[in-house]
Amino acid sequence: MERRRKGLASKPYPEIKAVSIRFTEFTWSYEQFIRSTAPVRLELSLLGVRRVVWLRLHKRFWQYWWRVLSGEAELASTLVVKRRLNKWYAIFIFKLKPRKEEPKSIVAFDINENTVAVGRIDIVATIDKIASWNRQYATPQLYSIRTDFGRLARRYEAIRNKIIEKLKPKFALPSGNYVNVTNTREFRKQVRKLRERGRKVGRVRYVANELTKTPAIIVTEELGNNPQEEMINGIGKDELRHRIKQTPFKAVEEAVEGKALERGSKIFHVSSYRNSRVCPVHFVRLESTNDWHILYCPKGHYVNRDYASVMNMMWKTTPEAWSKGVWWDLKREKMDWKIHEGDSNPIIPYPIVQYLWYVLTIFTASEESPAMLARGKPMNPTGEADEGRARKPPTPFQGREEVRLMSEPLAMNIFLISLNSFRTPT
Repeated sequence: MERRRKGLASKPYPEIKAVSIRFTEFTWSYEQFIRSTAPVRLELSLLGVRRVVWLRLHKRFWQYWWRVLSGEAELASTLVVKRRLNKWYAIFIFKLKPRKEEPKSIVAFDINENTVAVGRIDIVATIDKIASWNRQYATPQLYSIRTDFGRLARRYEAIRNKIIEKLKPKFALPSGNYVNVTNTREFRKQVRKLRERGRKVGRVRYVANELTKTPAIIVTEELGNNPQEEMINGIGKDELRHRIKQTPFKAVEEAVEGKALERGSKIFHVSSYRNSRVCPVHFVRLESTNDWHILYCPKGHYVNRDYASVMNMMWKTTPEAWSKGVWWDLKREKMDWKIHEGDSNPIIPYPIVQYLWYVLTIFTASEESPAMLARGKPMNPTGEADEGRARKPPTPFQGREEVRLMSEPLAMNIFLISLNSFRTPT
């Protein structure tokens, strides 16, 4: 009635364009459906009558149904039937089981306004003999995937403004003001043809497919629940705020997580603290230049901030480099360690420190017990072996079992003595 007063509705009754009905496992043929080899028929309980419905299934359904038959996925017991524009759709929900694959590379990606920066390291190439004679295989591959989310938002904003200016004269009020054109049916009818959301979804899926082509360890930033609100703080330009709000950061991250689960990859999140402001080579703070994407390192070279962010994400997966990523310039010769000399750690009790010290003095490598695995053998044959005949080298007894059995009771006695003789400092 309110819309009729404003002249926005032409019919005396409300129009319902979409209807969704949820069926539990007791109101549709769930058991019969999951046992079928080719499910093309449904039986639904509607209005107290059992109705038979024939399906025209999509090719994506057959892809996931094959995974159900092979044990890689499960079909949820809830069925959603939806009507839109006089067409009925059956929506099936599949639960994928995580695929276990051996990772072949390490991938880090950073989402920007118009690109997605990617850094890739091949695990096999870095640990193999290839890296010893050709260093280019140990260098990370840095490239970017063009998405143009910001340009797409700017283009559609200009198109929507033109549609609003065109429809304004039709919705003028006697007071001289205008009705909010964005809430009208005519505006939604024209905007629906632009396919803005469909193009965004296509680009999001393309990025997720590119990042998860092979099983990998995927590293990305911890974005939080609503990253757009944190990014627009302090930004006064409305156009830039709109472009940031339209960039689908969480959609890309969720799409990558879904594809990683499907293809055997693992995704890890690291802190976004100082990723794009620290040099990944010298770990010093980068200085700004005339170009927003190019920063200057005080050591004498230029760094792309997108690639620096990707490299610092990879650095944060290691303990030593993580500390370098947190501090601007961490060097042992620059830190005054004499200030902390003689101080005790309040987290670790002092007797435990004494016990560890005694253990380290006892368990030392010697000729009888070298520092190698208990069942390890030397990779190169000894001097007495004849390499031409490939004779097995002699392996004399080294007495590791006796050393281990004698050292454990001795270590426990020393630990008990240290607990009784040393007191914990206050």
